[in-house]
Formats: sequence, structure tokens, C-alpha cells
Amino acid sequence: MKNCLIGFILISLVSVIIGCKSDSPSIIGIDKSFDPTGALSGGDTTIFDASSHAFSIPAPNLSAVALEKHLDGDVEFEAVFVTAPAEVNPGLGPIYNNISCVNCHSRDGRGRPPGVNEKFVSMLFRLSLPSPESEAAGKSPIPVPGYGTQLNNRAIYGTPAEGTVKIEYTEQALTAEDGTRIHLRYPNYTITDTYKPLPDVVEVSPRVAPVVFGLGLLEAIPEETILTFADESDVDGDGISGKPNYVWDVVEKRYTLGRFGLKANQPNLLQQVASAYHDDMGLTTSLFLLENSFGQPQHTKNSTTPEISDEILDVVTFYVQTLSVPARRNVDDPQVMHGEQLFAQAQCANCHIPTLRTGILPGVPSVSNQTIHPYTDMLLHDMGPDLADNRPDFHASGSEWRTPPLWGIGLVQTVNGHTNFLHDGRARNLMEAILWHGGEAEKSREITLQMSKTERDALIAFLESL
Repeated sequence: MKNCLIGFILISLVSVIIGCKSDSPSIIGIDKSFDPTGALSGGDTTIFDASSHAFSIPAPNLSAVALEKHLDGDVEFEAVFVTAPAEVNPGLGPIYNNISCVNCHSRDGRGRPPGVNEKFVSMLFRLSLPSPESEAAGKSPIPVPGYGTQLNNRAIYGTPAEGTVKIEYTEQALTAEDGTRIHLRYPNYTITDTYKPLPDVVEVSPRVAPVVFGLGLLEAIPEETILTFADESDVDGDGISGKPNYVWDVVEKRYTLGRFGLKANQPNLLQQVASAYHDDMGLTTSLFLLENSFGQPQHTKNSTTPEISDEILDVVTFYVQTLSVPARRNVDDPQVMHGEQLFAQAQCANCHIPTLRTGILPGVPSVSNQTIHPYTDMLLHDMGPDLADNRPDFHASGSEWRTPPLWGIGLVQTVNGHTNFLHDGRARNLMEAILWHGGEAEKSREITLQMSKTERDALIAFLESL
């Protein structure tokens, strides 16, 4: 397996060198600190590959030892878990959403909602109970008795799953200034087939699996850099008031800056990975020793031995920290360049910050001290009532979401075979995603609606170049 992967990597690197034009930046053997076009999205971790493997290639600046660790993590990321007892990968469930990391994050890419008559594969639903408004801010979500904080729609043999979800869409058309009709689909979620009644009032938040490349670079951005963009009281009066989330770090046992998750509810990638094992697959780690079914009738055992060892947790964390970032494409195309100007004019770049500088991430030198182009400020923003899930998470309100990075967004179709965007995949293309923006991004939405078709096409061409 490893030999095959190494062989593929070598072939990819050779094809990169051959495929690059003589005036294009190569990933090997030149100084990449000069990047006037912003093509080197991940700094030295950038890879020039626009194929279906674009999200799954190791960072090209890894040492031989680091590459070996990355490949070990790749194997574990693809590991399929089964019901105990078993000789290989036991411990699944007893309730769960999926059987492996890669099943949700196919090719390390983006998930989508299920189509008609399809099963849920890369989408899940968070649950919680409402808390008094005076007590909600800064607190973790309140678990639902008998369900916890996530709906597990699958279970091992002989054990009841918690339930499933039915999705129905209604459509509404918007009319742009030039008369173009653009349709948006509104999702409605109904929890069905529950093993026991749910409380009358439950907060439900749909989530599709995000891409997992470039995460180590985001983890390496200094906290002070992120806080520079915060303007919670909108002191500058631009209508944008990004704020940080502060969440519980289970290792440090203190509140710290949230970076990962759609509401920035995880402080680091170690805890993010451990949470995914626990919540999505029902697997315990040293960070989360109690089964996700603890306190429920599905719970079968108490054990002080983690089902996922610290070694596996470490290599999987390293794996997602050290995936490469695909380079931008068509950066000198006039339409793309025009679209980039329109992106700035529509104030999209006020939240989707194009360029950041990483600091030092201990143990991961490949992502340290890099100039990157992720198009995010890592902060929470109020996106208005239409995108609200009405489920607070620490300091994130029910209408606030973390600004998602945009790098690689133009390759989702190539890698994952779809163009579903936003936290629940309701947007069927990039223009729909833009027009769902409200709240702090309402002005950007209105500017987009006032554009001509030529301008809107240029804006999309720019996004597809990322």
C-alpha cells in the first residue's frame, strides 16, 4: 500500500514539473516566496494538480520521515471499522453515522446531501436542547436526553439507531437587476423513525462534511492574526462584525480560540479528529473515553481502554495537517482577473481574507512560516435568518458561522462530482451560495444581484480559479 502511494506521489511530482509552463512557479527547486499572482495557495505546501486527486496529495515539502508518518495517517484515515470483537479495527458503534473517515470525506473532499432515495453518507445532524438566553453565550450545547448532541442514524446489529432525517426542498426565484431569474432551494428537515420520542423543542443543525486539506496551515495561523480581523461591535461601521469563538479544550482544560468546525467549535485538529471518531463512529480515544451512547439504552460497555490508540490519533491528525493545497489556475485569464476585482468590490474579501501568514506549528515544520491564500478570517459572522440553524455553540449564535476557506472550491466538481455548497449543501452552485448570504453579507449579495451577467460570470470564473 505504502509503496503504491509513494510511487503515485513520485509520478505526480514528475507530471507537475513536466506540466508546468516555463514561466509558471514550480513546486520544486525555486524560491516560492515571490508569488505576485497568489497562485501558491498553500505556500510551500502547494501542489500543481487539478485532477480528481487534487485534495489527497501529501505536502511536497515534507521530509522523508514526515512523509512516512503522513502515509501511515492516510492508511488509518481510510480504515474501515467493524463491530467488536474483531481482529482488525473493532469497536464501531454501537450507534454511529459512518464506518470510516474517508467515507464522509471522500478523496479528502466535500460531502453533499443525499439525493432522492439515497442514504446519508456525508451529511449528519447536530442536536441540542435550548438553553435560557441569559445562559447560552459561551456554553457548549446541551445534550438531548437519549440522543446526546448528534443524531446517529446507524447502529450495530440488534441495536436501535437513534433515527433518520427526511429532507424536502421548496424553491424560490430571485430576479437579478438584468432580469435573470435565479432559483434557490429552501430545505426543510424532519427527524423520523426515532427509537424514542424527542422532546418537543430540539435544536437541529445539518452539516455536510467539509474538505480536509490545508487544515494544518489554518492551525498554524497565530491567534493574534485572527483577532486582528475581529470587530465584534463593528467599530469601523462597515457592517461586518466578525468575532472569535472560545471553546473548551479537553486536553488543556481551559477555554481557548475555536478554529475548526462550521461554527469554530473545536480548538485544534487533535480534538477535531478525536471528536469525529467519537461522535461519527462511536470510537473512544484518550480524549473521549465514554462511548457516545453513554447513558442510553444502546450503551453496552464501560472501558478505560481507548478503542483508538494515541499513536493512531497522532498520525491521523498529522495526515490532515500535512495534505497539500492545490494551486490556483488561470490566474492570468482576463475574465478571472476581472472577477477578482468584482470579488473585492462586492466586499467579499472583507471576510474571505485572501492572504495570511502562518506562524510555527510545533512538530509540523512544513506548514510553519508560510504565506498562504485561504480566503478566510477564521471568525464567526452573522449570516442572517435564512442560513441560521438556530443552534448556539459556545459563543456562536444560531445565525453565526465561521468563514469557510475558499481555496480549492473550483475543484470540488472534479474531485467529488458535485457543486453543492454551504453548511448543508443546499446551494447547487457557487452563484446560489453567494445569493444565500445575508446578515453581515447582505450588501455583498445585493451588489451581486446588481451585476450584469458578464460580471457575474467573471465572479464565478474567479471563484472557480481558486
